[in-house]
Amino acid sequence: MAESAATQEFDILILGGGSAGYSAALRAVQLGFTVGLIEKAKLGGTCLHTGCIPTKAYLHSAELAENAREGAKYGINTTLESIDLGAVRSYKDGIVAGKHKGLSGLLKMKKVTVIEGNGRLVSQDTIDVDGVAYKGKNIILATGSESKTFGLEIGGRVLTSTEALNMDTLPKSAIVLGGGVIGVEFASVWKSFGVDVTIVEGLPSLVPNEDPSIIKNLERAFKKRGIKFNTGVFFEKVEQDANGVKVFLADGKVLEADIVLVAVGRGPVTAGLGYEEQGIPMDRGFVLINERCHTGVGNIFAIGDIVPGVQLAHRGYQHGIFVAEEIAGLNPVVVEDINIPKVTFCEPEIASVGYSEPAAKEKFGADQIEVTEYNLAGNGKSSILGTSGLIKMVRVKNGPIVGVHGIGGRIGEQIGEAQLIVNWEAYPEDVAQLIHAHPTQNESLGEAAMALAGKPLHG
Repeated sequence: MAESAATQEFDILILGGGSAGYSAALRAVQLGFTVGLIEKAKLGGTCLHTGCIPTKAYLHSAELAENAREGAKYGINTTLESIDLGAVRSYKDGIVAGKHKGLSGLLKMKKVTVIEGNGRLVSQDTIDVDGVAYKGKNIILATGSESKTFGLEIGGRVLTSTEALNMDTLPKSAIVLGGGVIGVEFASVWKSFGVDVTIVEGLPSLVPNEDPSIIKNLERAFKKRGIKFNTGVFFEKVEQDANGVKVFLADGKVLEADIVLVAVGRGPVTAGLGYEEQGIPMDRGFVLINERCHTGVGNIFAIGDIVPGVQLAHRGYQHGIFVAEEIAGLNPVVVEDINIPKVTFCEPEIASVGYSEPAAKEKFGADQIEVTEYNLAGNGKSSILGTSGLIKMVRVKNGPIVGVHGIGGRIGEQIGEAQLIVNWEAYPEDVAQLIHAHPTQNESLGEAAMALAGKPLHG
């Protein structure tokens, strides 16, 4: 009871226990700081409970469904009997529960003080949690993101990714609003489960943030899989009744299905948390920071999805570690958003890091850029797996590789070397002389680098 009489004070007080917040907490205790971590729901945040981990569990089940369906092609006479969505969900829930238990135990073992409840910034060094004040010599805001809904009412047949991960039965048909990462991943899962899927994307293409070669390849692969998509036309309204749901497009077209998934991106969770009142600079709900993740107010930092930029769990981890080290005076290195590795886990998978070809031309000048594409048709392991696709590398003339992009089954696993190449500013000549084991998909990175160095082997 003694602690409630005097306000509990920490070296670092963190609001939000998702990827960004908990990684800041773990690194901070390693560095000798006392840490308070405030979380209103479950530790692990979106990524663990309603984002990366559960969707990838569903995608693994989807891959098994495809394998069963196509077994005969490989001399294995399997057939797909049925999809038990309740069992898929249970498998997913088991993975999530195990990871949540592990994370909770880790934070406890490392002596991070976890404070459960709704936190609100009430002064430059104080957060109120359900009526109890906690002080921090440094404060880190890490309140994360939530699904945007574009004003659509969520309920019944209109879902976000959160509800979609908790369905007990499969719809016969689905419309996915949004052709970005979340949209194409869900479309991919549902198609594998036998659902008739249509994607609606207002921008001219699916995965609009990717390199044009990747976009073209994905759209071709989705067409082949029978995933329908409407691009370049925005939706105007959604109506539902007992029998189904209708999506009205701006060009007058009306689409009908059993359910609609609203996957139009994620917005920051910052409303009503006291940020503006303390003078934190904001723009459309996002917290604005300098390149050191500082807000310009007191000793207040902001990290993860509430900061403009790519909304990825591993960016959150990096931000969290960065700020803990920044507070400790270690002067950590800034990793720009452009050089953060990205993987989209649809089928085929997409992996990308660094500049796309158009972005590189804009940054360095069109005449200063060289690109190569290595077709996975020339890669033994890809042929064995029955996948097609490509690896594309972008370099500055007589300079380093500034972008690596790939598409194909399992190609996400190649992002590790790809991000080392880009972040270590490797030249194609450096990568070309490294040995890539045969037969692996990893060889395709070596082949692309060899081609860019002017000495292609199998290309």
